[in-house]
Amino acid sequence: MSAESGYAPGDPQSCLGCHGEHSMKPAAGIMATVHGQKANPKSPMATKGCQSCHGPSATHLSDYSSGKPAKPAITFNAKTPVAQQNAVCLDCHQSRERTHWPGSPHEFAGVSCAGCHSVHSPRDKAMHKNTQVDVCVDCHKEKRAQMHKRSAHPLAEAEMTCTDCHNPHGTRGESLLIAGFVNENCFQCHAEKRGPFLWEHAPVRESCANCHEPHGSVHESMLVTRGPWLCQQCHMASFHPSTAYSGSGIPPAGAAQQMLDKNCMNCHTQVHGSNHPSGARLTR
Repeated sequence: MSAESGYAPGDPQSCLGCHGEHSMKPAAGIMATVHGQKANPKSPMATKGCQSCHGPSATHLSDYSSGKPAKPAITFNAKTPVAQQNAVCLDCHQSRERTHWPGSPHEFAGVSCAGCHSVHSPRDKAMHKNTQVDVCVDCHKEKRAQMHKRSAHPLAEAEMTCTDCHNPHGTRGESLLIAGFVNENCFQCHAEKRGPFLWEHAPVRESCANCHEPHGSVHESMLVTRGPWLCQQCHMASFHPSTAYSGSGIPPAGAAQQMLDKNCMNCHTQVHGSNHPSGARLTR
């Protein structure tokens, strides 16, 4: 590459002389990643080295002794527009799970690739099971609170990650879910709830989120509210009292089966659906 184009020779050692492991802005870790593999023709290091991402930086390299060298053409911080930063990454990363990035919630919100990913680090926190959740909840703080409630998916224990259910780069479904809609996402693990059932429970068929808060709840089984009041949001029929149950059925005031233990599910045990010939009311 000629000097007139603004590019310096593409040897990364020229950069690592200042951005070594113990410098104020270390970048040596990139040599231990796929981005640093010079033998890989798809790697940035196989072409212009660091300048493949940072743009023509001959002036930056020539001014290093001045104490205040000119900035590289592209810096992955607030000084470079997010769209310009992301365009560098998308130049290579456009296929597969990044297909729906344009117009996705994160793209629309101005989230940069570098805001989540650490390209210079040999261990990108967003890509590792034990640390990925911490990256996500740094912005999604309400989810951090929910996942520490008494009933929650094991995100805090690192037995699950956010990307088990969501694709942060964009999807065709709601809430960046991997599947097209909520139930299909849940059925990937909870296949026994899929059916088909002879007797279906309409809100279950519509969306698991009608009854469950997937990120965590103070109620059993991640329910959005405690039974029997959850059930009575829909079921106020003549074969049961037509007004909402009160606390009078809880000891020591009383011991109504509709209020204790699993409340409505003490009788209606097959709440997700039943295949029993006599299971019209999901009791068996």
